[in-house]
This record gives sequence, C-alpha cells and structure tokens, in this order.
Amino acid sequence: MVALPFDSSKIEELVLRFNAVMAKEGTDIPDLGGNASDDEVAATLQETDGDLSRDEITQEIESMNDEQKDGLVALFWIGRGDAEPEEWEKTKVLARQQHEGLVSRYLLGQPEAGEFLTEGLEKMLEYGVD
Repeated sequence: MVALPFDSSKIEELVLRFNAVMAKEGTDIPDLGGNASDDEVAATLQETDGDLSRDEITQEIESMNDEQKDGLVALFWIGRGDAEPEEWEKTKVLARQQHEGLVSRYLLGQPEAGEFLTEGLEKMLEYGVD
C-alpha cells in the first residue's frame, strides 16, 4: 500500500492558498482613479508587497522535509497527467533527481498548481493510499 508523506487535509489547505494566490495578479495599475468603491475590488485582486499569501505558501512548502517536497511535486505531476498513481515511488525519485531550486517557486510558477494538486490527490485516493 502506498502512503503519502503528508495528510490529505494539509494538501487541501495548501490548494486553497494556491488558488487564492493564483487568483491575484501583479500590481500593474499604480493609480486606479475613478470610483473609490470600484477601486477596492481591483485592489483585492492585485498582489501587493504586504500580501503574505505567497510568502506563507513558500514558507510552508520549504519547511517540509525532502520526502514531503518530493511527494508534493509527484502529486502535482500525477494530477497533470505526467505519471500514474501506480508509479508513485518512481515519480518521487524522479522529482528528487530533477529538483533544482525551491519547490515552492516551481509550483507557484505553474498557473494550475492548485487544480493539478487536487487532481493528483483524487487520483491517489482512488488508487488507495494510507
């Protein structure tokens, strides 16, 4: 039986954070002008220097041990369709071998990270994990 190196609820919480960050965009309009009440909506969708969401994800992922980081990347790849649940151990090894830089930076650079992590988790649960 395959075992995930983290609790599935931890992945679900992480996905919520990913989705919140991915919904935001870089600040590209320095002065919105116009109607102040309308400006608040655009401001909430723009990432600012004081926004902790991205930093929190980075800190959470980078505080994981190597096995958990490898598992997170493997889960992402399985969700994206690059591997199958039956290849879990092999995929984790491949994630370790191909690891360059921060895992958080890699995943935050993927626009559909939350979706693929969710899909990967669903596939692994269907396959049968502890």
